[in-house]
Amino acid sequence: MKSVMTQSIPRAISPLNRLGASLLGAFLAAAVILPGATQAMTMSGDKEVARMVTLGGSCSKCELSGRKLRGAQFNGSNFSGAALVGSDLREARFIGAIFANADLSRADLSGAQMIGANFSSANLSDARLRDVEARAVVFVGAVMNHVDLRDTRAQGANFSHANLNGAKFSDSTLQGAILAHVDARDADFHDAEMQGANLSAGRFEQASFRDADLEGAILAGGAFAGADFRDANLKHALLYGADLSRVRNLKQEDLDEACADSSTKLPTGLTARGCHGMAHWSVHVSIPAIPAPPAPPAPPAPPAPPAPRYIAPLD
Repeated sequence: MKSVMTQSIPRAISPLNRLGASLLGAFLAAAVILPGATQAMTMSGDKEVARMVTLGGSCSKCELSGRKLRGAQFNGSNFSGAALVGSDLREARFIGAIFANADLSRADLSGAQMIGANFSSANLSDARLRDVEARAVVFVGAVMNHVDLRDTRAQGANFSHANLNGAKFSDSTLQGAILAHVDARDADFHDAEMQGANLSAGRFEQASFRDADLEGAILAGGAFAGADFRDANLKHALLYGADLSRVRNLKQEDLDEACADSSTKLPTGLTARGCHGMAHWSVHVSIPAIPAPPAPPAPPAPPAPPAPRYIAPLD
């Protein structure tokens, strides 16, 4: 579904300007605008695009690589399979949008809002998502090698089966996030808030959890060879079947309130207890609700009736 923007040419036109007017009309008639877009035309070399304010509807498999789309609003739209390689999407809004299987590799989404959006199986390799609002976003199966997610708020986000090799999550909020079955080798979770997160059966070799808060997190069945746990909080963390035998900077006091069993592998000299009283433990994870869309503006008030007119008889 495409709309075409056209512009009429005044009839009274001098012969000298006819050629220029014809070219202008042809250019405007050829300018294709994405569905549901409100825009103003901008030109940047050979990248002539509309400055999109709001993008609705469906634009599956659209080619928008390298475009300047800062501040664009994709709320509720469907861009499944679209290509936005290297595009500028800073401060864009993706609330409730669908970008499944889209290619956003090397794109810059810093400061974006993507609450409740679906990026499952999308390619976000080397993308920049710093300071992003990503609560309850679906990244299932996404390719996110070396993605920059520092300072991001991703409470309740689902990264299961994603490729997070070398990803940067330092200073991010990942409370209640799902990172089950991920490949997060060499990832950086330094100083991240990961209370209640699910890291089960994930690969976290050589990852950094320095100063990370993993209270109540599930590390069951995970592989952590070479991972750095210096000053990490593992209180009430579930370590069943986790391989921690070759981690770095893990101390006995870090394990004293963690929950392990006979299948947990720990470094030589360290022990962890079972958690028979685990039913009495509770971890409070705050995941703010997804905000409702703004209400439509109130209709304008009807005009006031005209003042009554009185006709006096003439004597």
